[in-house]
Amino acid sequence: MKNYLEINQSLWNARVGTHLKSDFYNVAQWKQGASSLTEIELPLLGKIQDQRLLHLQCHFGQDTLSLARMGAKVTGLDFSDQAIATARVLSQELQLPAEFICGDVYQTRALFQGEADIIFSSYGTIGWLPELTTWANNIAACLRPGGRFVFVEFHPFIWAFDNAFSKIEYSYFNGDAIVENLNGSYADKQADLNGECISWNHSLGEVFAAVHQAGLKIQHFQEYNFSPFPIFERNTKIAEQRWAPEGLEGKVPLVYSLVVEKM
Repeated sequence: MKNYLEINQSLWNARVGTHLKSDFYNVAQWKQGASSLTEIELPLLGKIQDQRLLHLQCHFGQDTLSLARMGAKVTGLDFSDQAIATARVLSQELQLPAEFICGDVYQTRALFQGEADIIFSSYGTIGWLPELTTWANNIAACLRPGGRFVFVEFHPFIWAFDNAFSKIEYSYFNGDAIVENLNGSYADKQADLNGECISWNHSLGEVFAAVHQAGLKIQHFQEYNFSPFPIFERNTKIAEQRWAPEGLEGKVPLVYSLVVEKM
């Protein structure tokens, strides 16, 4: 198989500058105190004051530093060295204490010292991983007994469709790698960005099996018929900070949330 890590790292490194300037991330407003976290994950995280929190696949640290604002003792991890360098600059600029680690999420146990009270990951993360057993085992190994993993992700149902939601193009289940050449970015579709990427689909059954086999107990699962972000080719705004693909409003699952506990 192609070196998916190197290919995807190049893609994400190239995106950092565009994402910082995009309306999608709205960094200027966020710097003034707005949270980048959404109505889905905030209640699941609960009170995180003084909790040791590990944020996996954190990109340039916007959510990580929003968690720091809430009082968490937070560490962000991402494989993009450009994103992590930017996160460290933002942490210093905003005087929000956070640790940032550059590395592969499959190496989390080796990279993160100690145990976390909460591990958090959200929106567009596991699709970049070829399998979930190693992912779940690393999460379990980094949680303290009684610690929680809070996970919010786009629903695998939507990744079976083509970009226009006109037909089923990919398998719902994890099979062959999906190799694409992308133009622009979800944060700025007109951006002068292009590059190859490699991803995989992961069914709900695969996610549940991975966390169960890692010894984690499911405490919460919920599906949502909206996305907090306008990521689709044709977006319909159905409420404040709620979007759906045009023509599918209220009809299909777009996001799911999962909370598991280390027993």
